[in-house]
Amino acid sequence: MKKSSKIIKRVLYSIAGIAVVFIAILVFHIATAKPAVYDAPNLQISRIDFKSNIDSLKAKEICADLRTIKGLTSDSIIVKRNVVVYFHNNKITNSEKVYDELMAKRPYDASRFILPQGLENKEVCPIDQNSMTYKVSKSINQFFN
Repeated sequence: MKKSSKIIKRVLYSIAGIAVVFIAILVFHIATAKPAVYDAPNLQISRIDFKSNIDSLKAKEICADLRTIKGLTSDSIIVKRNVVVYFHNNKITNSEKVYDELMAKRPYDASRFILPQGLENKEVCPIDQNSMTYKVSKSINQFFN
């Protein structure tokens, strides 16, 4: 009986010791971790509407032309039917410059998509920022960053 209680005490002390070490590591990590620093938002999405449907050969041609334009992220060009969507760094270029450069490369029959008047400054975040889920996740994110 005495021997088994000694073993149980040792196991409990070992578990408690391991828990204390993990908590100490966690506290140290939180105390010394640097918060994430995000540059001002500089990635923008833009769109070009083509008058006719884009086949696979034309899509490759358009993508190749877009990839040569400075400021575009080369891996984020989406071609669907008659629309090309692309991401660009708005510190380097804007959608008007990209459109003008693309049209200078080949005579595409296309137009630059411009947002309707009332939608320019509208927030596009799909999450309700007043919801409890958003507030909790934001708090947790701020705690770890």
